[in-house]
Amino acid sequence: MERNDLKISYVKCQYDELDDEMRKLADKAREATRASYSPYSGYAVGAAVLLEDGTIVTGCNQENIAYPSGLCAERTALFAAGAAHPGKAVTALAVAAFHEGKFTPEPVTPCGACRQVLSETELRYGRKVRVLLTGADYCIFIEGGAGDLLPFSFSF
Repeated sequence: MERNDLKISYVKCQYDELDDEMRKLADKAREATRASYSPYSGYAVGAAVLLEDGTIVTGCNQENIAYPSGLCAERTALFAAGAAHPGKAVTALAVAAFHEGKFTPEPVTPCGACRQVLSETELRYGRKVRVLLTGADYCIFIEGGAGDLLPFSFSF
């Protein structure tokens, strides 16, 4: 038997401590919450994907009464980026959520399906995707990529 430990490094910071590129990405994720269709959960989630050439692609959650027919903001943004900009690597993803008239105080995190898609996005382009989780009170910046969110991702 072998025992191992997992260690995840992340930065907890304030919005104004982010560099210009990450602040812009956070702003785009927050803006994307406005296009959310979330009548069932009441959580408007927005995501913004930064591509290697500086292009930003946004997405938002799209709910449907026939669960699980909707789609999360992260996957909407990642799939839109892949469809509109094939071959351009994703370098970062920011996520924001709006609930009950304000941005959530604490950052929201991607669901398991979104974490798996992030993992495969890294495999697809051969590079880590930095993840910025934003909240009104603070942000979490995960520089190590999707592996830090889903260390035992599905692969073949």
